Amino acid sequence: MKRSLKIKLIASFIVVITIGGAISTWMGVRYIGNGIVRQAQDKVRTDLNSARVIYLENLNRVKDVVRLTSDRSFIKQSLRSGERSSLVQELERIRIEESLDILSLTNPSGRVFLRSRNPSMAGDDLKDDDIIGQALRSGEAVAATQLLSREQLQKESEQLAARARITLIPTPKAKQRMEGEETSGMVIKAATPVMDGNGGLLGILYGGILLNREYRIVDKVKETVYQGEVYKGKDMGTATIFQGDLRISTNVLREDGERAIGTRVSEEVYEQVLVKGLPWIERAFVVNDWYITAYEPIRDSMDNTIGILYVGMLEQKFTDMRRDTLLVFLSIATGSILAAFIISYFLANSILKPVKELVFASERLAQGDLTHRVQLSSTDEMGELAHTFNSMADSLRERDERLREYTQKKIMESERLATIGQLAAGVAHELNNPLGGVLIYSHLLLENLPEGDEKRENLEKIVTQATRCKEIVKGLLDFSRQTETKVEPVDINHLLKSALGLVENHALFQNIRIAKELIPDPPLIHVDGFQIQQVFINIIMNAAEAMEGEGDLTIQTRLAKENEHIEIAFRDTGCGIPEEDIERLFEPFFTTKEVGHGTGLGLAISFGIIQKHGGTIAVESKQGETTTFTIRLPLKEENT
Repeated sequence: MKRSLKIKLIASFIVVITIGGAISTWMGVRYIGNGIVRQAQDKVRTDLNSARVIYLENLNRVKDVVRLTSDRSFIKQSLRSGERSSLVQELERIRIEESLDILSLTNPSGRVFLRSRNPSMAGDDLKDDDIIGQALRSGEAVAATQLLSREQLQKESEQLAARARITLIPTPKAKQRMEGEETSGMVIKAATPVMDGNGGLLGILYGGILLNREYRIVDKVKETVYQGEVYKGKDMGTATIFQGDLRISTNVLREDGERAIGTRVSEEVYEQVLVKGLPWIERAFVVNDWYITAYEPIRDSMDNTIGILYVGMLEQKFTDMRRDTLLVFLSIATGSILAAFIISYFLANSILKPVKELVFASERLAQGDLTHRVQLSSTDEMGELAHTFNSMADSLRERDERLREYTQKKIMESERLATIGQLAAGVAHELNNPLGGVLIYSHLLLENLPEGDEKRENLEKIVTQATRCKEIVKGLLDFSRQTETKVEPVDINHLLKSALGLVENHALFQNIRIAKELIPDPPLIHVDGFQIQQVFINIIMNAAEAMEGEGDLTIQTRLAKENEHIEIAFRDTGCGIPEEDIERLFEPFFTTKEVGHGTGLGLAISFGIIQKHGGTIAVESKQGETTTFTIRLPLKEENT
């Protein structure tokens, strides 16, 4: 047993440390892991802002180049004269110097005047082009991102059309797409009016950069934001420009190390960004790995979503950080458990030694040796417990001696009371017959005396006192007699109604209002109906006398203690009972009535009847207000 307690103590320490370690590890890993992810998401959100700035810088650069070039005098002169031969070389030189893919001129009506890369293709109408049309209508420079069809790209240059053509590569988690290639291209494009010296419109100069397979923007984002950081041989950060859901410019690599041109965005990002037009800042699957990502829509001049700008960081680094954090916490928890085991082992030994002495002393005390004492000199709780144990042993020894004296005294009193009871029963029996004779002859004398005879009053006093003596003798006989109980199933409501029927015509009840709150169809109880009815009548009569013939008497039946008992409550609005008298109510010959108005045996007899039936009587009273007698009887038949 002692060894078991030691094991329990050690196990308790270990369980507490283990649970605490598990909770702290879980919370720590969760908190740090979530913190790492939140920081990563905050960073990619900032990185996306940087990528947007770089993207817009390139768009504005194209706009500035086109706007500044439109002020060149040779362009204005050529548009006035219609001479194109010298203009071709100059425009092509500017296009190459400014790293543009497109640089072309239209006349004031929007028809193409000259394409620097394809001079032979001219005359087609571009006034319905979104960007060129806005420049024609507003007279100001306009720049935006735009989708160009294969035919439009071919007019600018066959090389551009070939560069824009991308074969779609099957991509895990991407939305299903039927076509196998993309032939249109996405450009950042600017157009600006060419004005003469008098404010007249000479034409529109437009230029742009085809983003398909153009890596300067994404590589600048990667270089600026992630500074070439590598984790386990992989680029830590990547950037991508999507045309729709298709990667057309990216530094995300495939398994073979090539740029992942032709791969597509995951379906969940597709729905969020392209369909709903909302940013995505969460983890996402990118080509062949998980990244902490940020996506936002790229819109054209008409505010239609035509592409996506993306930045992302490799999730593996953060996953490894979370794993390493878990290992650190687990190592700490394991070390704590080992330390707890060692500490608990020595602590259990220090606790069990005094406990062993206390157990031995308790065994001696249980065997009856009240002289044994615990010898512990420590000043801690165990020493205090030993002192308390010794005090308890002293108290038990004193109480044992007092109990023996009290028991002997009570035995002697019981024997004396039994003897007195037998004597009282014998005396009562012997007095019963002479009292009967006195009453008979007194009544005979009263019959022979006329009304108004002075002797008649004395005889009536003899009859009254003799009758009272006979009632006292009858009470003594009932109290001392061990009558046999006749138990049978009865309806408690029926017993109450019968008891009320016997007393309610009494003159004492003329001004008493009786309220019956009886449960319908109560379960039958096994009692002696006559004796229980006698108890009810006694309590009801006592209530009427307490109210002095005027007040309210409420009788209630109810089930109690999970339907195992039935309760009968009698509540009157009488004078109440003093608190000091309640405990003595059921003592023989105790009464609060005036002399000559009670024997003090009614409640004692009632208490004995209810007790024989396995029940109880309880009394609650507020002096001057109300008194409630509650009888509780078992529903199941008990030995009576």
